[in-house]
Order: sequence, then C-alpha cells, then structure tokens
Amino acid sequence: MNRKKFIKHCVFACLSSSTALAILQSCEAHKTILGELEGSDLTIPVESFLTKKSSNTYQKYLIVEHPTFKFPIYVFRFSENRYKASLMQCTHQGAELQAFGDVLHCPAHGSEFDNQGRVQNGPAIDNLRSFPVRVVNNQLKISLNV
Repeated sequence: MNRKKFIKHCVFACLSSSTALAILQSCEAHKTILGELEGSDLTIPVESFLTKKSSNTYQKYLIVEHPTFKFPIYVFRFSENRYKASLMQCTHQGAELQAFGDVLHCPAHGSEFDNQGRVQNGPAIDNLRSFPVRVVNNQLKISLNV
C-alpha cells in the first residue's frame, strides 16, 4: 500500500470511530427534570437519580430545568452524598451545552468540560459556573445564591 492510500485509510478509520462513539454516547439515556425553586435554592428529590423506583441503580447525572432559567443545570452524582452542579452555558461564547455522560460538549465551537465543569478542550478557557449542592431530607438543594 502506498503512503497516500495508507493516510487516506487512517483518516477514514479515525472519522468512522469518532462518529460511532458520538452516536453510542448520544443513545445513553439521560433524564431531564423540572426543579422547584425554594428561595435561592433549586430543589430536586434524590430519588430522581434512581433508574427505576424499585431498583437501587442510579443514573450518573440529571439535567435540571426551571422555567425562569435560560440554561439548564447539569447535576452529576459521584456518590450518595457527593454531587456537582454546573450551568450548561459554554464560557466561550454562551451556547447551551450538550451532555454526553460525564462530558459536556459545546455544539458551537467544540469546547468540552468534564463532570466537574472544568475545561478539557478549548476554545473555552474558563471553567463552567458551578453551584454548591447539599443533601437535606432526601432533597438535593442546589444553592443559586453564589
């Protein structure tokens, strides 16, 4: 095989595997729920992370919306008492992010953020706006007063 054909095959293989990975990740089920505003806290039940009400398996993350917010909030579950909440607005030019498991991706220019809101790929250089989360009486309280 000559060099030109080899490079062409390699590029095709890379593009094919990237596309397949994106398709598989987009098939991963995620749940969008409506949060309740209580003062300066956005509240959701901890049980919202359950995959089924009768099981003990949990989703990795939820996307929480509220009618008064322009952008949703991505809440990642690390453990029973450890969560992280990040605004799904890209810090590069303000586009709404898309969640793919533990990665947030900007469809506008390709910036990527991890499940803690830290920049993984530019052009964004600033981390996402994050909010403290605490568990009170089986409710997640996302403090928006930050």
